[in-house]
Amino acid sequence: MGNDQTGYAEALQELQAILTELEGETVDVDVLAVRVARADELLTLCRERLEAASVQVEKVVAAADDA
Repeated sequence: MGNDQTGYAEALQELQAILTELEGETVDVDVLAVRVARADELLTLCRERLEAASVQVEKVVAAADDA
């Protein structure tokens, strides 16, 4: 996962596409596991990006409070 250069917005868009595909009536069983695994990777990426952004925001707020 660490090598994935997918941006947050792009990951969300891909997750939505996977969800739409999985909600469809013609889900290909042969690709189901692959899509679910990719969705898991994307969710992990999004969580990591959100956590990193949260840490950065906290640092900026702390620095502003100290100024």
